[in-house]
Amino acid sequence: MQTHIVPVGFDYDRLIAPLVRDQIDVDSVILLEGAVGSEANVEYSRHLSKKLETDFENLLGAETERFVLEDVYDYDDAFEQAYELITAELDSGNEVWVNVAAMPRTVSFAFANAAHSLMVERQEDREGIHTYYTAPEKYLETELAEELREQIALLEDLRATEEGIENDRVGTRLESARDLLAEFDERGTTIGAKEIDGKHIVELPVASFSNVKPFEELILYKLGEDGEFDSVSELAESLARELNEEYTDSFRSKVIYNVDRLGPGGKGYIEREEHGKSYRTRLSRIGELWVRAHSDDDTDE
Repeated sequence: MQTHIVPVGFDYDRLIAPLVRDQIDVDSVILLEGAVGSEANVEYSRHLSKKLETDFENLLGAETERFVLEDVYDYDDAFEQAYELITAELDSGNEVWVNVAAMPRTVSFAFANAAHSLMVERQEDREGIHTYYTAPEKYLETELAEELREQIALLEDLRATEEGIENDRVGTRLESARDLLAEFDERGTTIGAKEIDGKHIVELPVASFSNVKPFEELILYKLGEDGEFDSVSELAESLARELNEEYTDSFRSKVIYNVDRLGPGGKGYIEREEHGKSYRTRLSRIGELWVRAHSDDDTDE
């Protein structure tokens, strides 16, 4: 079984045309709709999702499900949802294909990084996880701009030559079209920089290239549960109590060794900040994502 996970933005052809043209087997499709933006944008994306649902079923005979991403700019939530969706498909014995051609970059990168993380963690499933991109044959924005120029010229001719035409109405449409075209010529297809959670930059953490071993998992879960520790020794003491083990120099050394492996010079899941003679120890951003993505699995078990 081949499952395609397809985040839906404002594209149609790039999400289905390559699969039809290359005659790729598609058994099931998961369509993800974004729920953030103007009402018109949300409705347009929803319309495309409905059309894709129908065409995936009619053209490719694929079973189709639709899910909603509540905030397409929340990288952490998108990563967690991607991890859960891909994991569920792999656990069902399916091959997974993730389309990263549409949706905002936060979603595309989150799904690509989640797929990569699972390739690292589940070596036995590595060949069954794919990410792919499709380039458009052409972009419509420039053609729309050229058409708008032609419409402006037409309205100018009409206002100058036709009698009885509603000059106020034509003048309003001309002014609106000129303003829109001027913005397009000056800024391209987008305007401004959106503020998200008080910032204008959404950092996209990169997944580790190494798998996480059982004792390293315990450390990550502990940091995820308790937050920052003032020192690695304090973390080791807390772990020893939780595991009902004696806190010895050997146990402390084991924790230090594994924290180093998980730190900035290793897998990057832990951050360490010098504080006097000790190091404050906490999860890095990708470490927080790892814990979020794995916590449900741990609970289920």
